[in-house]
Amino acid sequence: MPAKRGTYKYQFKTGNKIVHNGITGDLERREQEHRVKWPKGHILQVGRCTTEEAAREWEQGQKKA
Repeated sequence: MPAKRGTYKYQFKTGNKIVHNGITGDLERREQEHRVKWPKGHILQVGRCTTEEAAREWEQGQKKA
């Protein structure tokens, strides 16, 4: 059975600046959580919905960059 593709990769931006990279299963909820810290920010989905494992690998790569 193939792995479930229910995880989104995203960047949270304020203006043109990326302030956070992450993964989530619910983009709308996560955007509202980030807006507590960055009220004028917005979320941008990166790529397609993917497996949690693939999304975690992407997230780790973002931290090294």
